[in-house]
Amino acid sequence: MRILLYGINFAPELTGIGKYSGEMTAWLTARGHDVRVITAPPYYPDWRVADGYSSWRYRREFWRFDEQSCARVWRCPIWVPRQPSGKKRLLHLASFALSSFPVALAQARWRPDVVMTVEPTLAVSPIALLLARLSGAKSWLHVQDFEVDAAFGMGLLGGGRLKKWAMGRERALLARFDRISTISDRMMDRLAEKGVGDGARVLFQNWADVHSIHPLEEPSGFRRELGLGDAAVVVLYSGNLGEKQGLEVLVEAAEQTVSEGDVIWVLAGAGSARARLEAMSSGFSNVRWLPLQPVEKLNELLNLADIHVLPQRADAADLVMPSKLTGMLASGRAIVATAAEGTQVGQVMDECGLRVPPGDARALAGAVTGLARDESRRRALGAKARAYAEKHLGYDSIMAHFEAELNALVHGTQRPIAEEK
Repeated sequence: MRILLYGINFAPELTGIGKYSGEMTAWLTARGHDVRVITAPPYYPDWRVADGYSSWRYRREFWRFDEQSCARVWRCPIWVPRQPSGKKRLLHLASFALSSFPVALAQARWRPDVVMTVEPTLAVSPIALLLARLSGAKSWLHVQDFEVDAAFGMGLLGGGRLKKWAMGRERALLARFDRISTISDRMMDRLAEKGVGDGARVLFQNWADVHSIHPLEEPSGFRRELGLGDAAVVVLYSGNLGEKQGLEVLVEAAEQTVSEGDVIWVLAGAGSARARLEAMSSGFSNVRWLPLQPVEKLNELLNLADIHVLPQRADAADLVMPSKLTGMLASGRAIVATAAEGTQVGQVMDECGLRVPPGDARALAGAVTGLARDESRRRALGAKARAYAEKHLGYDSIMAHFEAELNALVHGTQRPIAEEK
């Protein structure tokens, strides 16, 4: 098949949507599909265009995944604010939609079989729909985040008439796509609430590479790098340090465990909130910081944890499904998440981790302290997490199901039966 992927994030970004879009493209090209990508220069999660790329120049490249498979990639100009606020984010997204418009329409001559766009950003979805119509292609929207809901729910944008207009516009756009996929059961329910019928909805989960991410028998080398002794119990958060994660709760919980001398909190990553969080934790003897790590060091980093922590804001529950959770599960370490009962993250934690109320630093500190003192329970929860990843999050099985859905859409074959959970 000829597949055009149209989205703002792509490889070599190491976290979030760019990571999954890159890995999806790698799998499809290895299977012999012809994939083209329209995207922006890499900028996430630092909110700074990566070295070697330009924010205002067009660039065409061949992104090679191995010796036998590659994708043709168009990088389009984008404005990247250093401190992304609500209005600045809108301008940021609009700049990519505007610059990518002529590049996208030019692909009509290629005549793709499927035009697939990823939310965020919904701003390019009208262009994707127009391209699909001009080229006779099927249209597919993949929802990683419900960005419209999140923008209003988290106060990035005001409400009132603007919210009513935005929700109506979103609903009208969703109705025009042939398929709409998303990454969790609860997000599938949200699509139904937005008027997307059963025939158009597809569950397309984020995955974990359970071969590359796996428990290590020996201690992580990051322990030596951080000067941590054998007795230290490491509480790790690794990923995007953005404003919508509610990461303040980690610093507040760390402060409450200072007296637990062997409990060390390690915050690893990059993002718009990092400087503020570092200032909050200044002087804390039990907090360490690490930069975002390259993919070849990811397994070593995740195995640094004795306990993973995953904060989720109550007002963002089921609007986003944290992509970092898959790696935490695959690493086979205990996980504590701040998630409400019944949310997607909460349901996973009820099966193989611990759950405390969102925003409750005291409860988080208590859960971490309890696990720090109980190695056998940490090991038991880690084994459950690994088993969950192996059963539900396998890269090849999820991608094979997605490929079958693509074939059903393009060639009219029978749709695959969804896995029962």
